[in-house]
Amino acid sequence: MNIRNEIKAQIIRAGMTMQEVVDLLSDEYGWSDSVSNLSAKLQRESIRYKEVLELAAVLGYDIVWQKRREK
Repeated sequence: MNIRNEIKAQIIRAGMTMQEVVDLLSDEYGWSDSVSNLSAKLQRESIRYKEVLELAAVLGYDIVWQKRREK
């Protein structure tokens, strides 16, 4: 799954719209309040790790690094 689809799926799972997410990101972290800006970042796969962490936070998620199990 690509980054765009994965993040959009997480937004849907959180029961939110792109506009609601963008509004929260704007309020909490000073992001642009434009849905098209977020959509473009996702489409180009140019979203920065810091932005992914902030996005996860407004969706109520933590990004966790977990060591893979040996096979």
